[in-house]
Amino acid sequence: MDLLHTAVWVSDLETTAEFYEEVLGLAHSRDFVGNDGVTNYFMAGESDAEIQFKYDESADVTVDPGTMDHLAAAVEDVDATVDHAVEEWDSDVTDGPRTVEDLGVRIAFITDPEGYTIEIIQEI
Repeated sequence: MDLLHTAVWVSDLETTAEFYEEVLGLAHSRDFVGNDGVTNYFMAGESDAEIQFKYDESADVTVDPGTMDHLAAAVEDVDATVDHAVEEWDSDVTDGPRTVEDLGVRIAFITDPEGYTIEIIQEI
């Protein structure tokens, strides 16, 4: 068994995709428009797992970031990623950056343009 993807609704696909590409280094992996007219846009990093952004330009979608606790992504430098997200994307930092010595990682929690929380993790 393997985890394939997580799907979240977004109200601005272009801005969201640009954030995940620029801040987290993810790349567009595939997309399709379903029979319901909803665009399904996938992004991935080095693993096989993807995030699926669901977008319907003809509908007034209400995004509720409170419906999901957080996504997690590996980064090379937590502090630099936080600085970039805050300065260039006006992201909120909800926790950290801080080092979790027992796990050998440095982490922080930031928000994306839709308000979803992302845990960024750097192995140290």
